[in-house]
Amino acid sequence: MFKQVIVVRKDIKLSKGKAAAQVAHASVGAYRKASRLAKKAWELTGEKKVVLRVQSLEEIMRLKRKADSMKLPNVLIRDAGLTEIKPGTVTTLGIGPARGAKIDKITGSLPLLG
Repeated sequence: MFKQVIVVRKDIKLSKGKAAAQVAHASVGAYRKASRLAKKAWELTGEKKVVLRVQSLEEIMRLKRKADSMKLPNVLIRDAGLTEIKPGTVTTLGIGPARGAKIDKITGSLPLLG
């Protein structure tokens, strides 16, 4: 099974709309970095997406390093700072689409965004 995971920082104040926009940026950005094969497999199996949370910049950066070391397609989203937060603030990390079991090695213990 292929899936995509989006990780959101909960230690910064984002409105629900702003968080949704950042999740969308991460989803599209990570998708663009995936291989053609991974994109096709994900599209044919329902385009599963899971949105999770972390409590700090340090946590999200640790996940980014793990995704890089495992050669998983990923993107770190930094906000432009035009509305709610300072420019350059890291808000989300998109990982995949990729094999779910591989992504779970990095994000499997994280809670759902609530």
